[in-house]
Amino acid sequence: MGMKIIYAGAPAFSVPPLQAVLDAGFEVAAVLTQPDKPVGRKAVLTPTPLKAFAAERGIPALDFAKVREHVSELSAVGADCMVTCAYGQILTAEVLNVFPRGVYNIHASLLPRWRGASPIQHAILAGDAQTGVTVMRTDVGLDTGDMLLVREIPIAPDDTAATLSDKLSALGGECIVEALRKIEDGTAVFAPQPNEGVTLCKKIKKEECAVDFSKPSAEICNLIRAMNPAPLAFSYLRGAPVNLFFAQPAEAERAEGARAGEVVRADKTGIYVRAGEGIVRILELQAAGGKRMRAADFVNGRKIAVGDVFSKEPQ
Repeated sequence: MGMKIIYAGAPAFSVPPLQAVLDAGFEVAAVLTQPDKPVGRKAVLTPTPLKAFAAERGIPALDFAKVREHVSELSAVGADCMVTCAYGQILTAEVLNVFPRGVYNIHASLLPRWRGASPIQHAILAGDAQTGVTVMRTDVGLDTGDMLLVREIPIAPDDTAATLSDKLSALGGECIVEALRKIEDGTAVFAPQPNEGVTLCKKIKKEECAVDFSKPSAEICNLIRAMNPAPLAFSYLRGAPVNLFFAQPAEAERAEGARAGEVVRADKTGIYVRAGEGIVRILELQAAGGKRMRAADFVNGRKIAVGDVFSKEPQ
C-alpha cells in the first residue's frame, strides 16, 4: 500500500507539480485550496486553477477559508502526508499533526534565501544569478523547516516572473516526485537550513511597482521583469499610467544632458529612456485603456516622442 496524499495549492504554479505526482502513480485523496473568488467586472465566482484541475481529474477539493478551523475534516480524509505548493495559508501545529508522515512544501527558492510569499519576484529584483526549488518538511515557522531536496537553475537575462515561474513549477514537479519516493521508501535525509544567508520576502504591493527612473538601469529592468505578469511595473507618461512589461539595459547616443525618465530615442528598436545610471530600453508596454504592444508599434502610433518624460507620479 502506498502513501495517501493531500495536495494543497491554489495558483497555476501549483498545477504541474500535482500533475507530476499523479503521473508518478501516487494516490492523491484530495486537494486543499482557497475558496472560489469573484473575477472580472461581473464578479463571477471562479475556482482556483488547482481546484479546476482537480475537478477535471475527479479529485475531491476542500476549499476552506481558514484551514485551521477544519482539522477534523482534514483528519477524515485519512491521508498519510500532505504536499503544499503556493497554498497561501499558514499551517498550525494542529494541522501539521494530522499527517503521520509529515507535511512537505515545494518552495520556489534556494532556502534560506527568500523565505516568504514572493521568492520568484524577489530573486529577479535582486539580480540573483540563480534560483531553484527546495522541498522541505514544514514546521510552524515561515519556510524554516528542514530541507530534503534542493535543485538549482540559472536565471536568464530575459526571464520574467512568468517565464521563471514556469521553469520552477516544472522543476518543482520533478523534485516532489523524487522527494515522495524517498519518504515512501524510508531513505529521506533531512538537513537543517543554514543560519547564514536568510532573507525574507513579503507579498508585493502595487505601490512598490512604480518605476523610479533615477535609479540605475539594471535595477529598473529587474523591477520590470520581476513584476511581469503581475502586478506589473508602471510609470506615467503625459500624466497617464503606462504598464511596462519588458526592458533591457542599453546604450544610446545623445543621452548627455537628458534628465532621468526622459526619452532620448524612440524607433523600431525600442524606446530608450535615461536612467540615473545608463539607459533603459523599453521593449513592451501598455498605455492606459490600450493593449499590450511592442515598443516599435507604440512609436509608430506616435504615442511617444524624444523629449517625453516617464515619471513615478503623474505630472
